[in-house]
Amino acid sequence: MDVRDETITKHEQLVQHIEGLKVGTKISVRRLAKELAVSEGTAYRAVKEAEGLGIVVTKERIGTVRIERKPRNISEQLTFADVVEIVEGHVLGGAEGLNKSLHKYVIGAMKVEAMVRYIDAGSLMIVGNREDAHSLALEQGAGVLITGGFGTSREVKQQADRLGLPIFSSRHDTFTVASLINRAIFDRLIKKKIMLVEDIAGEKPRIHALKNSVTALELKEIANKTGDQRFPVTDEWNRVIGIVGVRDVGDLADHQAIERAITRNPVTANLKTSLASAAQIMMWEGIDFLPIVDRNRKLVATVTRKEVLEALRNARNQPQLGETFDQLIWNGMAEDRDEDGKLFFHGFITPQMATELGTISQGVLTTVMSQAAFKAAKDICGGDHVLDNLSTYFIRPVQIEDPITITPRLLEMSRRTCKMEIEINHHSNLIAKSVMTLHAIDQG
Repeated sequence: MDVRDETITKHEQLVQHIEGLKVGTKISVRRLAKELAVSEGTAYRAVKEAEGLGIVVTKERIGTVRIERKPRNISEQLTFADVVEIVEGHVLGGAEGLNKSLHKYVIGAMKVEAMVRYIDAGSLMIVGNREDAHSLALEQGAGVLITGGFGTSREVKQQADRLGLPIFSSRHDTFTVASLINRAIFDRLIKKKIMLVEDIAGEKPRIHALKNSVTALELKEIANKTGDQRFPVTDEWNRVIGIVGVRDVGDLADHQAIERAITRNPVTANLKTSLASAAQIMMWEGIDFLPIVDRNRKLVATVTRKEVLEALRNARNQPQLGETFDQLIWNGMAEDRDEDGKLFFHGFITPQMATELGTISQGVLTTVMSQAAFKAAKDICGGDHVLDNLSTYFIRPVQIEDPITITPRLLEMSRRTCKMEIEINHHSNLIAKSVMTLHAIDQG
């Protein structure tokens, strides 16, 4: 008996039907309505939801077509179209090449004959109003970014159109556009490193959602068939109204509906939630199952705590690309151990850490102490932690280029939490002190 098919709505059946169509199949609302014996309004809503799920697309003069769902894939490379947006440019020619990837950029601050050795196909020449350089770059297969708001000749624009290579202009100067592009590449690297719920939700098989009319016996049969122990419960519009597990129905007779055992208004997340946030949500709430919903609270996926933690562990084994502000602040700190083998850190106050008055920012001090606590907790307890609460005392100012020592001390430790005391000293003077309670992410 397939309880799943008996308990879903016509809307869900339509979405599943669309998902089961061969990629490239044209979809007609009228034909869908006729095949599944529903109204055209119901069929239309199912098609719109399928568009939201990324499994169909509507193209002009073609119609609605079933497509392959594309996984999130943040490329490290920018396209020329991305650069046009970043530098607030306007396209002068070669618009067909805007979707090509940018491999590198070259600043044309040299004689034309010297540029050739630096220009490759797929690169971007950043230069001012030098039409000979524009033409040369296009001949070598590169796009052109003209700085200072200048334009170019009609012949160069025609050359760009003919070669399918973009040439565009920006009002910013060369230094500014280079800085903007660098910042965008840097941000791409950070985003690529951060895993989201959608990175693991898309790899899972079909969701086994239940209606509150399902009996306890039917739930147990589904659990035996799928191996799952907890399930989302949805209403007729596929909106999440609760969750239920095999243990929850232990006191119910086999013929009784699971409605009495449902945990109502469960904690949920969305596909754009980071895995670290999902792990922290589960930790705070003491749950191991998380329904994933869209902005209308409709169910799109489910994840378990085990899946999230496993993905986080795998992510930590990947090469580290890009740096966040926390990492940039911590880069100047070195790790060391005292005579008893206990961890401590030392480094210097860099200009980037200072306020306009020349003393270290209190926010930077808090970040430094937090990073020291996380690393010490991992060294002592193992695993990663998040900050539960923090009490900080700023005692003396410290200025640029002063050496500091950060000393963490473990005060208390349990299976789930550890309390750390962190001191920052300049020579023998106490600069700041904090007491932190940290919560382990991968402990129940």
